[in-house]
Formats: sequence, structure tokens, C-alpha cells
Amino acid sequence: MLLTSRIGGRGVREPGLPAIVPGLERYRVKGGGAVVVALAPGDEIAITDREGRQACEIGVFSPDGREDAGALGLVAKGKAEGISRLLRGEGERAEAIAAALRRRGVAGNVEKAAILFEHDSRPGETVRLKAERAAICIIHAAGGPMAADAQDPPTELGVAIQRAAVASDWRPPLPDPLADIKNEARIPPGTAFAYEVKAGEYIQIIDVEGRQCSDFVAFDARKLQAGIERGLDQTTTRTLMAAAYPAPGLYSKFLDRDMQPLVEVVRDTVGRHDSFALACTAKYYDDLGYPGHVNCSENFNKAVAPYGVEQRKGWPAINFFYNTGINAQNVLYLDEPWSRPGDYVLVRALTDLVCASSSCPDDIDAANAWNPTDIHVRVYPARNSFSKAMAFRMAPDAEPELTRETAFHKRTSALTRAFTEYRGFWLPQRYNNHGAVDEYYACRERAVVTDLSPLRKFEVVGPDSETLLQRACTRNIRRLAVGQVVYTAMCYEHGGMVDDATVFRLGKDNFRLIGGDEHDGRWLRELAEKDGLKVWVKSSTDQLHNIAVQGPRSRDILKEVLWTAPASPTLAELAWFHFAVARLGDFNGAPLVVSRTGYTGELGYELFCHPKDALAVWDAVMAAGKPHGIVPMGLEALDMLRIEAGLIFFGTEFTDKTDPFEAGIGFTVALKGNEEFIGREALIRRKEHPRETLVGLELEGAEAAAHGNCVHVGRAQVGVVTSAMRSPILKKNVALARLDVAHAAIGTAVEVGKIDGHQKRIAAKVARFPFYDPEKARVRG
Repeated sequence: MLLTSRIGGRGVREPGLPAIVPGLERYRVKGGGAVVVALAPGDEIAITDREGRQACEIGVFSPDGREDAGALGLVAKGKAEGISRLLRGEGERAEAIAAALRRRGVAGNVEKAAILFEHDSRPGETVRLKAERAAICIIHAAGGPMAADAQDPPTELGVAIQRAAVASDWRPPLPDPLADIKNEARIPPGTAFAYEVKAGEYIQIIDVEGRQCSDFVAFDARKLQAGIERGLDQTTTRTLMAAAYPAPGLYSKFLDRDMQPLVEVVRDTVGRHDSFALACTAKYYDDLGYPGHVNCSENFNKAVAPYGVEQRKGWPAINFFYNTGINAQNVLYLDEPWSRPGDYVLVRALTDLVCASSSCPDDIDAANAWNPTDIHVRVYPARNSFSKAMAFRMAPDAEPELTRETAFHKRTSALTRAFTEYRGFWLPQRYNNHGAVDEYYACRERAVVTDLSPLRKFEVVGPDSETLLQRACTRNIRRLAVGQVVYTAMCYEHGGMVDDATVFRLGKDNFRLIGGDEHDGRWLRELAEKDGLKVWVKSSTDQLHNIAVQGPRSRDILKEVLWTAPASPTLAELAWFHFAVARLGDFNGAPLVVSRTGYTGELGYELFCHPKDALAVWDAVMAAGKPHGIVPMGLEALDMLRIEAGLIFFGTEFTDKTDPFEAGIGFTVALKGNEEFIGREALIRRKEHPRETLVGLELEGAEAAAHGNCVHVGRAQVGVVTSAMRSPILKKNVALARLDVAHAAIGTAVEVGKIDGHQKRIAAKVARFPFYDPEKARVRG
């Protein structure tokens, strides 16, 4: 069975758009999770161990509920320990999985299972099976909770099923319903459909095959009955939401011209829509030489006419999945939508509504990828409650992951509602009754605790683990001792950075890499495969959530909370960039890993624990910290602290075009100690012939710089501001900037451009950085 991405034309790859093959179904089984599927005779199933060393339990049953592993040519010789745990209610979606089995006639416990990938399976290893007769299967990525000091996280399986019998009217499968459906409708291309919803009900608008626009209009039903037309107003919405269009979170509402909210965006798996252009009109097609072309505006007129809505030549709709933007020349442009098959927007009605949705007929440009297809609409009852979420994708061809709450969310959400989406998780921006400046001072003067669980963790194990990391990292990993941590860059062959990361050495052949991006793990696995190394890179982010406890009193607080074994350093003995295995309270407490690392420029520590222990860890830290004035800290204050400390961030100080020298972390490049790392030859050339470097700037006056501001000497632009802040302690405006090396000497006078870069300038000079504690005496103390 060949699983491919859709072919976009000669020389075009579209990895983000999977090929639609009649009868082909794809499933993702998260580590520790399961999927339940029904198979018919002749159906083929392929199960892939995506990261390697991941056992798979398969329970197979006949339609009447009897165990029948032989239906897939298997022998159920192992105990179904993982499946049994799920059926007892342990693990993610356990109840839904048990219910799925019951619906298919399988009740009670599962005693035995066939076991796949029992030993050292390689990443991408696939087992293919064929159903000899009808069967119900539960496929489980086996594994329980991983302790913080262990390295055996359960990881993903991929499942693909090719159906033997494909109906002549086969259509791509829709995503599973989010709940019991009140009503639903399929909208063919070139049509529109009107429907009514009550306050509190949910509307799910689904792009069935991907890259298809759906215009949406909604009116206050009660006001319509009174002869008053109040519908969604894009200008009001953009103004009050301070965004091109709302998104899940705090700024999520579409409003009418009276500034009354009509709908709230609850989920959005695409993140790219339009609220500037009209729904397509007859005039648009007439002007392009297609008179009489069907269009969304006229379709809307027909759909809403029974409700007494005034007819219009062009409808100001919310254009879901429509990919538009405004370029530097002030041109509104369009391109193919970002949406994939099954992507959707979920909105909640905030009052009784009359709505209409279209499936856009535009086949003369890229608006619908030149091929209009169906839209599907579902309405769910108001009694449901759905999490607010966007979709995070590790890579263009990865399945969407809805925004999650960290294991500390129950505590942080009791203290603030100001959350932002960060790398697939909701994290606090600031806390009630504190705010960024107060939290900043708390870190500089006392202590703070901040949730950094979205950091990506990878267990790197196997006899070639050191060799892999020596190749991947610019540091000399071979010198890293057990119990030590090192900060490193990882580079592509051209010298641009993959990411920055910390590497923990847990044993001779055991490492843990912690970075900012999910891609780090895939890149390491690809490198290992290319070099033929015997090593496994296992994602453990879901098994290790973490908080940072930072500030001059952090050591005093954690000494009361953590116990370490006699053979390990105590917290007071733990040196900078070292870690220890610890327990909460005493030797019977929950296991933790504590590292003396941080992102603030202050004395501080990071605590890593399994999510099931997270609330106990938070409570213990807060209780011990209360006499010391500890406060929770959000991302806004963290950004201020890291800029003062001269610490870099992906997307601001570096991208994949930036080398470590340009990013200000040339100290991580061990050109003499590590002759094996990827990009070494490129970095030698770039070091010998530098063009830009990261510098500090001190600005005159009270007006702050901002990311992206140009930096000038006279008319010529010589650099760009990467990050900036007004420093409360230093009482000055400071910035990090990437400058041409000819103007990077300390004391060089430059100007930061505002407005268009020329009409307004702020005088500045190149300054030493870190701005705060440049000798790092506090963080080393």
C-alpha cells in the first residue's frame, strides 16, 4: 500500500495535501492511546511504528464479540495489559475507546492481544495485514506513564486501511462528529444553504476535500422578525478584535454593526481566512470574461430571501478558508487555501441566528485550488462543551493536533484568563492582580514560577546516541558528563540553524534533548537513518511537563521541596548547567528531574515531572514559596527578562537562514572540539567572512523599538531590530538587533527607523549585551 501526497503538477510537491484514494482511511494512534476499526473481508491494514521501539497491542474480535486474532492471520499470545488499562479508564480517551468497542458488540475485558514491534523496531517499520473475514480491531500504542528519570515514552503509531469494497458513489470520509449531531447538510460547489440555529448551539463548517472556500453570513433572528437586519460586520469585528479575523481564545467574536456579538470562534484547524473581500459576485466574473458564472452572492440572495433579508449585489461575508493577504504594495492578493481534507471551523451562536453557508464556485483562479468541491455543515446542541483550540502541525504532512492544556492548567487558569496559543498549548500571558512588570520585578527580586511545558523533549537512546548528537549539535557532546547539561545549536549543511536546544546526559548511551520545535525529533531521526546509526529518538513531550522556578530566592524555596539521593548532589550543591534526579518531599515522593537552567538571567531551576504529578509539584512550590513572595509569571514578563539577559528566541533572533554567530551564540560552536557536526564547513566559511552579527542597542528617550524596526546609518539600512523592551531596572530602552559587522562596534551611533523608516528616527548606540548582569554573576551564584 503506497501512501502519497497529492501531486500538484509538474515539479510541484504538496506534502500538506494527502492524496485522496477511494477507500483509503488514515488514523493516528497517540502513544498510550488506541483506535477501534471495523474490517470487512479483503480489507488491508498497514500499521507503522513512526519513531521505533513502540510495541503495538492488537485485539481482534468477530462481529459477535469473540476473540478472533486469526481473522488477521495473527496469534493472540500476549497479555493485553495496555488495552486492559484503557478499558479500566486509564489513559487518554479511555472512555471513548471503551464506548467504541461496546457499540460494535465487544464488551468486558480483553484478555489477550497480538503484539507487534516487540523488540528494537526501527522508525517507519510497517506491518501489513489482510482481513480474511469480518473483524473488529482495537489497535493500541502500548505503554504507561513515563517517570521523569526514565526514557521509555509511548509514541505514535500510524494506521492506514485500504477497503476492498469501494462504493461507486464513494466520497472522502468526514471527520468523526464532535458530539451527537442535531442536523447537518452537504453543500455542493456553486450552491448556498440557509439554516437556523439557537443561542448556544455550535456550527461546524468542514472542508471535505481540502482547499475549498466557504462564505458565511449570519443574522440576529429576533431582530429579523422585528424587521431589523443585523448581520456580521467585518469592519466592526476587525476593529474590536484588533485582528484581521477572530481566532479561538480571548479575541474570538464576530460582531454586528451595533457591536453586539453574534458568533464566537471555538475551534479553527486552519488559521487562514478572509474578512476583507466580498463573497464572489457576478461583476467579478463578468469583468474577467465569464458572464453568467454562478457566484456566492447571488446564491446567498436566493438562500436568505425567505427570511426577508435585503438582496445585495455583493455580500460582505466571512470567507472561511479563503487565503488572502495585503502585500507591501497595498494589493489584496489570493492564493490556494491552507485547508486540508477534513479541516473545519467550529463557531458557537451567541444569540438565535439565521445563517447561510456557501461552497464557492470559483474555478477561474486559485481561490479553490482551481477545483471547487463540497462543504459540509453540522449543527450540535447547546448542551455540549468543546475545548477552545487551534490546530498545530509539526510538519505539512502531519496530522493536526488541537491546542492542549498543560498539566498545570488547572492551577494557572484559576489565576488568569489571559492565555495565548504557544506551540500547540495554551500558556498564560500575564496573571490577574500582577501583570508583566510586577512579575518581572518578582523574578529579579524574589522568585517566580512559570509553565514551560510546550518545550519539546526527545529521548535519545542506543549505542550510537552520542555519535548522533555529536553530528547534530555544534557542541562537543563527547565531553558531556552524566548529570551535565549543555546549551547547543543545531545547524543545516548551509550553516543556518535548525534550533537551539539543551542536551542532558542521563547515562553512557542515554540523552535527553529539549528544544523549541517538534521538527527537532524528525530531523534527528532522518539524520540517524541517513548515517545508519543504531539509535532511537523518542518524543516524550506528553510525558514530561515542566515549570521554571527562577529568581534569587529560588534555591531557598526548592530546598524545602525536593529530596535527592545521597549519591546525587543536593539542591544547594547543584552547579549551573547540571541536573539531578529528585523526588517531591522525600524518597517516597513523585520522581522529578531538576536542572539548574533557565531563561531569565537569574539564579533558577527547571522541574520536569509526569503530568499526573504536576499539580502536586505546583502546589508544593507555591506553598514553600509563599513566605518568599513567589508569584506566577506569564510569557510577557518572561520575554522582558530574556531580552535583558541577551537570550535568543526562534523567529526573532534566528531562523533557518541565521547561523549561530549571527544569532549571538557563537560560543556554542566547538570548531576545534567537534569536527563531526552538520554544517561545520559552512560555519568555518561564515565565521571567516561574517556579514551580520547580533548586538545590543540602547535607545535615547522613552519610545521603545519593536521587532522588525529597521536600523540605519544615514539613509542606508544596516540592520534590523529583533527584540526590544523598556527595561524597568535599567530605566532605559534596549533592543537586540542584527547589524552589518561594519557598524557593530560598541559605541557606534545608529538610528532606529519608525513609520516608514525615514520619516521618524530614534537615536541609538551599539551597547554591550547582556544588558543585565553581563558577567552572569547572579545566574552562576
